[in-house]
Amino acid sequence: MFTGDASGDFMYPVLHETGFASQPKATALNDGMKLTDAYILSSARCAPPDNKPTRDELTNCTKWLDREIALLANMKVVVVLGRIAFDSYLGHLARLGHSVPKSKYKFAHGAEFKLPNAITLIASYHPSQQNTLTGRLTKSMFTKIFLRAHKLINP
Repeated sequence: MFTGDASGDFMYPVLHETGFASQPKATALNDGMKLTDAYILSSARCAPPDNKPTRDELTNCTKWLDREIALLANMKVVVVLGRIAFDSYLGHLARLGHSVPKSKYKFAHGAEFKLPNAITLIASYHPSQQNTLTGRLTKSMFTKIFLRAHKLINP
């Protein structure tokens, strides 16, 4: 995911600098990229028009999201990229029976929550060009998110 697109061009150098990626660029499936202590998944399994999935598309993908997350048995930290990912992960927890009231969990860049499943959730703006070219998300802001995640994973 994020291979060969502008979001990946912004994200992978940060993942590399913070110890999560073996190289600063992801250009193709077999380019040698290896992730360490990281796994990337998506709330939507298709490329929706205008890069914004509909509620129906997200709902249709929940069973795959839930199954994929279930395979990550040693997960300690979840970094969500954008509001859609934030809401999708909280929805996943709700489907598992956890109480995740929206009044307690508010999306904001850098927001951090200890969740009922003992995982720490860290929110970030999505590394889309809409956010990076406007300065809403800077490299420094994004790096801080992954430095924090790294510290929580490797105390």
